[in-house]
Amino acid sequence: MQGSEAGKAVRTAIAEARRVVVKVGSSSLTTRDGGIDGYQIETLADVLAARRSEGIELVLVSSGAIATGIGPLGRAKRPRDLATQQAAASVGQGLLVARYTAAFARHGLTVGQVLLTVPDLMRRAHHRNAQRTLQRLLELGVVPIVNENDTVATDEIRFGDNDRLAALVAHLVRAEALVLLSDVPALYDGDPRRGGATRIAEVNGEADLDGVRLGKTGARGVGTGGMQTKVEAAGIATGAGVPVVLTSAAQARAALTGEPVGTYFRAADRRPSTRLLWLAHATAGRGRVWLDDGAVDAVIRHRASLLPAGVIKVEGEFDAGDPVDLCDPQGRLLARGLVNYAAAEIPDLMGRSTRWLARELGPEYEREIVHRDDLVILRRPASRRPAGPRPLNDTA
Repeated sequence: MQGSEAGKAVRTAIAEARRVVVKVGSSSLTTRDGGIDGYQIETLADVLAARRSEGIELVLVSSGAIATGIGPLGRAKRPRDLATQQAAASVGQGLLVARYTAAFARHGLTVGQVLLTVPDLMRRAHHRNAQRTLQRLLELGVVPIVNENDTVATDEIRFGDNDRLAALVAHLVRAEALVLLSDVPALYDGDPRRGGATRIAEVNGEADLDGVRLGKTGARGVGTGGMQTKVEAAGIATGAGVPVVLTSAAQARAALTGEPVGTYFRAADRRPSTRLLWLAHATAGRGRVWLDDGAVDAVIRHRASLLPAGVIKVEGEFDAGDPVDLCDPQGRLLARGLVNYAAAEIPDLMGRSTRWLARELGPEYEREIVHRDDLVILRRPASRRPAGPRPLNDTA
């Protein structure tokens, strides 16, 4: 499908989505002096309520807690230190949700606050609980308002921006579309503030982003994300089979009704399992395992399990069942998997066949370091990457 036919199909997919995650950034919710903008919140609620009245289930991932708390704390700009950011979030989150509660109540809709941290999506039991909670809220007709729990998150364990969180939530609730709203109307091939930049209307794969420079900071200094984080989030979502529209909050209504605004990111043809997406994007490796060239070929190119014979080095402290990063001999990250041994056990197993280990140490050692069903590819060696377009994020 090419040209206008492809564009028509894209927008139809968005317009016909029955469950949509919408993410809005801090810069779209606050005034120039950093305070909360009640008009913008009411305008967004009006747009979402209109779609909700048509039977569309909506989850709103909203930034703005820290920005909302800046004014009441007497601050002129976003604090840099984590403790003050957490204090601002503590003050601002309640004010932000109160505004949303009032704005949606005008349409007879109830909102529910859901605050998440990285461990909520990294730990399988927490992950399932968050999934059940969001599903039940939607069944009850509630509009969930999701945000990172900035009051308790630390620098070491945080999403860092709500774009990534929104992409993970889209998969968590099995959404059919993700709309990322900010103060920028689309993705451009350059900085639109400098003139001469062209809007990128559609992204079908990484090749469409060749030569595109992505900003890392928010335009007004109140958010943590930039265009780079939004493109990365689009990669997570499209890799999960969820199409994405990136546009400004001012064009939210047009985006949600399928009009050709902003930038559309085409979804992968099939969704990976929740387990694989969780492993790829909601976990962090507790350690690193280096593979020899033969193991790289077997595990990455032929989808085999990682056996002790292919391991040449191990780093970090982890237990059996923890996620670990798998690297090539040069230390480049290739995959992540759930390991079957503790870190302290692996050095004695390296280079040994499972048959030898079973004979010398017992039958319980006749098992893989990482089974192929518990392994997700994060990066393929460039020299052997298949030709043709592929989704932005490959979790096959």
